[in-house]
Amino acid sequence: MQKDARSRPAARYAIAACLTIAAALVITACSSSKAATTSSSAPAPASSSASSAPASSASAASSSSAFSSSAGLMKAGTLTVGMNLQFKPEMYLDASNKPAGYDVDLLNKLATALGVKLDIVNLDFNGLIPGLQSKKFDMVSVGLTNNPTRAKVVDFSREYVPYTSVLAVKQSDNSPATIENYNKAGVVITALQGSSGEQLAKSTFPKATEKGFADQNAALLEVATGRAQGSVLEDYILAQYEKANPNTVKQAALPQPLSLGYGSWAVQKGNDTLVKELNTFLCSAQGDGTLAALYKQDFGTSTFPTMPGGC
Repeated sequence: MQKDARSRPAARYAIAACLTIAAALVITACSSSKAATTSSSAPAPASSSASSAPASSASAASSSSAFSSSAGLMKAGTLTVGMNLQFKPEMYLDASNKPAGYDVDLLNKLATALGVKLDIVNLDFNGLIPGLQSKKFDMVSVGLTNNPTRAKVVDFSREYVPYTSVLAVKQSDNSPATIENYNKAGVVITALQGSSGEQLAKSTFPKATEKGFADQNAALLEVATGRAQGSVLEDYILAQYEKANPNTVKQAALPQPLSLGYGSWAVQKGNDTLVKELNTFLCSAQGDGTLAALYKQDFGTSTFPTMPGGC
């Protein structure tokens, strides 16, 4: 997920769900977390243009219109999604600066099923829930864990992605791989600020000092340079960091992962109709193997963890 503690660019990408998009992307430095838009009347300094809407038939147009009005989408025929594109392979910018990864692939299928266009707004992680509350987008797709604090201000779909949380330590760390070894005064544990990993770090290592960082790479850099003794994050994110920065950090050989959890989509509070639409799609995608196929494809694994039932 992935730089030092610096301001992240914010860009909006409009994506037609069923067509290949030809887009010119300009990313501006934006510590104020503004996003580019596809609307010519919008004040944002950078923009990308998209091709025509994905559905050309009368029936698809009718479906899009019905969905937009009933689910309360901010723009008729368009599903606007807030993301933080720095978590490869789940969601990231590819070599052409286009959104890619598991979440993006799944959102494209969602947009196709709903007969709408997909518009992605790329923001800093900490700006996603506030942005959803202020109606900057219809939903957030960043694998958020449904917890009581978040549920007070946003609503959640059912789960769509599994997570295994682990502890990263310095490559040269040969100390005992136990919770007790890191849960003591003088130990610093880092995590992505505002993430479920940060809460897990605090609950698992209450005697240690927890430090949150706005960027996941910055949190891991603290461990790699010895300024922190550990960092709590998902295993796939750690694997990507190790690949890009070999021989700097490693997964602590604890007897078991810190937790197995699941990420959900978040929507504006009270939008029950959109939640129902999302759950219907996710149940179908889970039942017909779409979730498993995309997960295996994008995460490069041959297995797919068991997902919650309830469909």
